[in-house]
Amino acid sequence: MPLALAAMAILALVTLGYAGVCAASPFGTCRRCNGLGFALTTDRRGKPCRPCRGHGKRIRVGRWLYNRTTRLHHEGTHAPAPAHSKEARPWP
Repeated sequence: MPLALAAMAILALVTLGYAGVCAASPFGTCRRCNGLGFALTTDRRGKPCRPCRGHGKRIRVGRWLYNRTTRLHHEGTHAPAPAHSKEARPWP
């Protein structure tokens, strides 16, 4: 039992550490272009990197999941604004 408890504690520390990294620095360097923003070809001409769209940064997986869940929660709990018709306005 102590082995399972130690494994759960280590997993919790790693998860909280990654959550802290995602909160402090939500963007990491692009894996394909190593942060250059373009991929070098054989003739040394740069071509914009497709995954990062030439910025050299990508959003981390943990931050992407956080953004997705907060957007889903917001859309599920907040009612849409009522649509107003032109007749209800006090001005022309």
